[in-house]
Amino acid sequence: MDARFLGIAELVEAPAVAVVVDVMRAFTVAAWAFAQGAEKIVLAESLDEALALKVRHPRSVVLKDGPPAPGFDLVNSPGLLRSVDLGGRTVVQKTTAGTVGALAVKEASLVLCASFVVAEATARLLRTRECDSATFVVTGEDGHADEDLACAQYIARRATGAGTDATEFLRRAGESRAAAELAEGVRQGVHPDDVALCLELDRFPFAMVATLEDSLMVLRPCTVPSLTDEASI
Repeated sequence: MDARFLGIAELVEAPAVAVVVDVMRAFTVAAWAFAQGAEKIVLAESLDEALALKVRHPRSVVLKDGPPAPGFDLVNSPGLLRSVDLGGRTVVQKTTAGTVGALAVKEASLVLCASFVVAEATARLLRTRECDSATFVVTGEDGHADEDLACAQYIARRATGAGTDATEFLRRAGESRAAAELAEGVRQGVHPDDVALCLELDRFPFAMVATLEDSLMVLRPCTVPSLTDEASI
């Protein structure tokens, strides 16, 4: 598979296949939201849009980066989200990098949102869809976030079907600037377990696919065939 790794600002046109990576923490949080029962996640373009969606859909759960704020139910932390029952609820998510990256490629034929916790399922979906090429959007730090690049490179290698050891990729992510800022409390709205939760490889068995629904970018979990099933495709 031909893989390109670009920052959000480097996207000049929508690719056919886009894998948007935000390890710390948007798409780790999104995976946890689905694990906690969320039906779908609406990726909001702005904080104002997120709050407006909450008004239109009062049962939705709205979350953002940073500290708690009026009108928002949760912050973008897997450690804080993992104890919340989201059964059947719609989550509205607005973050600094991850949701921006997904919206930047909303015209792509296939948009996957990814992090280490869904890495293998994401790679397997790329394999089952027989994707010849993919653009990996490195969302953090203007395309220079090493945790996102490491995850993107790992998924790209796994998508070829090659046996790839995740150790070095996880080490890079654990030593990244984002990990240090989370661990040291530089960022707000953080749980002490956030870094560890973001580095849990293949915690969940699903990939996450974003599609346009009534002009909104909506993320849903996608069950991917097992290795046994894949062999028969």
